[in-house]
Amino acid sequence: MLKLNSEFQRVYKRGKSAHSTSIALFYLPVSGEKKVGYTASKKVGNAVVRNRCKRRLRALFAEFQLGLADGWYVFVAKEPLFDNAFDIVRRDCKYVLKRTGAMSSSGADDGKKVIS
Repeated sequence: MLKLNSEFQRVYKRGKSAHSTSIALFYLPVSGEKKVGYTASKKVGNAVVRNRCKRRLRALFAEFQLGLADGWYVFVAKEPLFDNAFDIVRRDCKYVLKRTGAMSSSGADDGKKVIS
C-alpha cells in the first residue's frame, strides 16, 4: 500500500493518468510489485462520504487486481463516485485501467462475476 506523500507524488509526476466521471487513476509501471493508494479530497464531501468512496475504490481494486499489471496505482475519488450505482463505477474503473495500460483490453474478469 502506498502511504508516503513522496510515493504519491512520484506516481503523479512520472505515471500515466486517465480520468472518468467518477474516478481518476494514476499508474506507474514498476516491475515486481503491486502497490495501491486511495485518496478523496474535501471537495468530494465530508469524512463519511470520503471514507465510503475509498471503500468502493478498495472493493474495485480487489475485484480487478488479478488481471492487472505490476506497478503503483493511485485512485482518486471524484464527487459522482458517492452517488453513482456500483455498476457505473465498475465500468468507469475498468475504463481508466484500460486507458492507462494497466489492464489488457480483454479485461480481467472476462464478464464473469465472482460469487463468494
